[in-house]
Amino acid sequence: MPQLVRLYIVSIAIGFALALAFTTLLLVLDVAGLRHLISATRGGWIAVLMLIVFHTILFSGTQFGIRVMLMANQGGPGGGLRQRIHLQRAKASAAARPDPR
Repeated sequence: MPQLVRLYIVSIAIGFALALAFTTLLLVLDVAGLRHLISATRGGWIAVLMLIVFHTILFSGTQFGIRVMLMANQGGPGGGLRQRIHLQRAKASAAARPDPR
């Protein structure tokens, strides 16, 4: 299995575990009365299922993004198009400019 696919599956598993923990904490701590609302409604299990699914999408996507960013090549110079400004060139171009008066 390709490394990126394996990484994505592991990220989904970690995201699912985080989603279960987060949703459980939301319900145990009764944030904004969610536990009462879910237990008082006949279709409350659908809300719990939706919370778990959407939190899984959120946390697994974040986990995957962090892991991909950490895979960056650490060897070699940094990225970007940095250009070194030589002090002599900067002074010469400043002296060559006409006086604005």
